[in-house]
Amino acid sequence: MPLLTTARFHTTVAALHQLPRDGVVEVAFVGRSNAGKSTAINVLCNRRRLAFSSRTPGRTQALNYFSVGPADRVLGYLVDTPGYGYASAPLETKHTWDQLAGRYLQDRPQLAGVVLLADVRRGLTERDLRLIDWVPPSTRLAVALTKSDKLSREQARRTLRTVGAELARLRPGAADSVLLFSALNRSGSDELARVVENWIETGLPGSPQPPAA
Repeated sequence: MPLLTTARFHTTVAALHQLPRDGVVEVAFVGRSNAGKSTAINVLCNRRRLAFSSRTPGRTQALNYFSVGPADRVLGYLVDTPGYGYASAPLETKHTWDQLAGRYLQDRPQLAGVVLLADVRRGLTERDLRLIDWVPPSTRLAVALTKSDKLSREQARRTLRTVGAELARLRPGAADSVLLFSALNRSGSDELARVVENWIETGLPGSPQPPAA
């Protein structure tokens, strides 16, 4: 059974002191408020409403944790983070993002990798670039260009090349990846699932690989 299909809700974290203390590795999903983070998690885990996706951008205002692995052994967490960049969000909401998600991304030692979801029609926006600056160079990063079904194959691949070159410039030497993704037709879902599962199975960058169960 694919690891991500074992996902189940674990907890909601509204403040940093509530973060799990079990040392289990985590993979965070980040992006603008309308980037489709919750939808992507549902697609990867083959679940319809595991993570709550709303028609109202900015609905997620906390860190939502989903555990993966056997029922009696948590192997990793998927973390749905609050979206950023929604123009109508009040200033206090934006401040909350900086204090919660921003600090989490910079300071969480259990963070094995970050999946940044960005609309392929926009490429990397200024807020996306600022987000990349939040992620430590030692933390693995994957950029999933969502809604790839909205462009022709050549247009999507052109954006893929552009974003790949931009990411290599921003994070030289980092083992980052860029891929096309569509929640509608599930293209790229298997590739992204393999990336996330590999991060969980191999643990934190630079740490010894855990023994097989």
